[in-house]
Amino acid sequence: MLLTNARIATLADDDSFGLVDDGVIAIKGTHVAWVGPRPDLPTQFHALEASDLGGRLVTPALIDCHTHVVFGGNRAAEFELRLNGASYEEVAKAGGGIVSTVAATRAASEDALLSDALTRIDAMIAEGVTLVEVKSGYGLDLDSEPKMLRVARAIAKARRVDVRTSYLGAHATPPEYQGNPDAYIDDVCIPALRAAHAEGLVDAVDGFCEGIAFDTAQMARVFDVAEELGLPVKLHAEQLSNIGGAQLAARHRALSADHLEYANEGDAEAMAASGTVAVLLPGAFYTLHETQVPPVKAFRDHHVPMALATDCNPGSSPMTSPLLALNMGSTLFRMTPLEALLGMTAHAAKALGVEDRGRIVPGKRADLCVWDIAHPAELAYRIGFNPLHARIFAGRQ
Repeated sequence: MLLTNARIATLADDDSFGLVDDGVIAIKGTHVAWVGPRPDLPTQFHALEASDLGGRLVTPALIDCHTHVVFGGNRAAEFELRLNGASYEEVAKAGGGIVSTVAATRAASEDALLSDALTRIDAMIAEGVTLVEVKSGYGLDLDSEPKMLRVARAIAKARRVDVRTSYLGAHATPPEYQGNPDAYIDDVCIPALRAAHAEGLVDAVDGFCEGIAFDTAQMARVFDVAEELGLPVKLHAEQLSNIGGAQLAARHRALSADHLEYANEGDAEAMAASGTVAVLLPGAFYTLHETQVPPVKAFRDHHVPMALATDCNPGSSPMTSPLLALNMGSTLFRMTPLEALLGMTAHAAKALGVEDRGRIVPGKRADLCVWDIAHPAELAYRIGFNPLHARIFAGRQ
């Protein structure tokens, strides 16, 4: 089909908005065949069925490249406790924190986990998402980690959305291994990774490299197994402190390092050399009342691609709005509206190792959003406003 009478933000390879007025997009099958001004449309496309977009803005569809949407229960009670002055330790003693999510996730059936996850996925789809990454990490045992990934795979069967899975067994040490994280890595994390991979459930391997989670030596052991299995790696790094996670990610040529509030100039240099994307997560920064912002200027200066994501999870970022993430990336981290939009399109695709979408150019998949706005900067500017007119997934509305 032809999409005509559109203002098109192609997000061309030069990382500009690439605006085309009176634009046309020719779609053949699932991919973009041609894009440009209407007077330049090649004659070979003139016979295609046309859909007049009434001058609306078209962008690549949004990509949420870091989420934890599969989990059991919720932590609203913990949220209230913290607002009333309870400390982290008091919340934990009251049964809150990740322990409560692990218990609820282990106890939930796959059907129940899927039903809950779809409510979150539906909110993302309603704001233009066509590709979402989903992590495990709330099972933390040999049965529940693969269970979470099976649910993640089922999302793509239940909805018109693509899913990339990340194995996050190295998320936290479960209660039965408290004080013995190395044994957990050996007895559970690595064996569960091998089992999930054998079942075809894993697209990438992630971990939480932090003082409250796992150190670089422990994460390196998990990454070694990932590389043995031919799986790319990602890493939660430098969120609360700097213990060398970004450098570890760069040494392993990770697809991305995520959070990065405490990353430094040297980390940016290493990530630039390795091609590792910086995934920024303003929802967690906001929810946790953090004050240390990621080194956006260093990433700019060293040409490190910056992605944005919701980090949807029950504890630190209970957010399902990619449009709010765009606004937060601009207001909290001082990203430009162009950087924010690239962060949830082209750079988010790169953070997932997906090369066939994120820009509107010939050969890319026709995953598109049609918006009732005049300029793409409005997507980051507005708060609590969804201007989505239509979502096109693999060439079909």
